[in-house]
Amino acid sequence: MATILITGAGSGIGRAAARVFLHAGWTVGLIGRRAEALEETAAGEARAILLPADVTDPAAVDTAFSRFAETAGRLDVLFNNAGITVRNAPVDEIPVEDWLRLCNTNITGMFLCARAAFGQMRRQSPQGGRIINNGSISAHVPRPGSAPYTMSKHAVTGLTRTLGLDGRAFNIACGQIDIGNALTDMAARFTSGVPQANGDIRTEPVMDVVQVAATVLHMASLPLDVNIPFVTIMARDMPYIGRG
Repeated sequence: MATILITGAGSGIGRAAARVFLHAGWTVGLIGRRAEALEETAAGEARAILLPADVTDPAAVDTAFSRFAETAGRLDVLFNNAGITVRNAPVDEIPVEDWLRLCNTNITGMFLCARAAFGQMRRQSPQGGRIINNGSISAHVPRPGSAPYTMSKHAVTGLTRTLGLDGRAFNIACGQIDIGNALTDMAARFTSGVPQANGDIRTEPVMDVVQVAATVLHMASLPLDVNIPFVTIMARDMPYIGRG
């Protein structure tokens, strides 16, 4: 039976992915800060392992990964998904505290979880596994006023490339899914209007978040000698190609 750990599993993309993997028969570890939200995601599924933890806390991350490995037997896949955003604004109007809070989750949290997964996959027998990082179309083209978020997603791309290289010696694959306008609570603002590069405020098309989860499942189900290093999934008509 295949196993996966999903961070940010209490809502949005993480919740959708967890439910898709549970439906497909996987054993799924759910990491998130709020235990009650993880319980809602699990919806009583016996193969869901609830692991309340803050991904910015190194000790909490190590404990959660160790508990999952002990319970599930091994870690086949990490969906390194947890991330936050802050209010868009010109860079000189963004509070430093907001920048540091975002970096703690989107960069440090990603690093800590990748580190814990890599170590577990390297130690287990048979050796190996797969890490899938949640990037963003912001890793390619930014939105106006998005310096903290955009910078963090460029950092994720650097992590993906390096893990993909370092993992070869240990049968560890690493890929990244760059997502545009999946309809979650975080993306609901797209349906009421968001700033465009020319200064206009416009609504944007969105897509069902289940399509993102299905793509992650496809990536996770590949044999380890096959990898999708980068994939972009987006609402077809959103302003991405040509944005900026």
